Amino acid sequence: MNTAAKGRRNEHRSMQLFVALGYTCIRSAASKGLFDFVALGAQDIACVQVKSTEWPRPAEIEALQLLRVPANVRKIVHRWRPRQRLPDVREV
Repeated sequence: MNTAAKGRRNEHRSMQLFVALGYTCIRSAASKGLFDFVALGAQDIACVQVKSTEWPRPAEIEALQLLRVPANVRKIVHRWRPRQRLPDVREV
């Protein structure tokens, strides 16, 4: 499986987790932005970056931290490790 297909698969896996919690997800397909998808919930919004195997590099984490968002918006990173059923999760 190439890296693009692996990344896409993990993005869909992360989106399924949010949908199960009642969120509506909007994927940023082919985007080179900070987030892979946005999850809209009744009480909050989650902007999610999905990574396969490794956490984002320090420069990317810094860009996520510097991005100003409203109080009800969470910035989240999902890291999918090989053969794991659930991602490791960090809120930035």
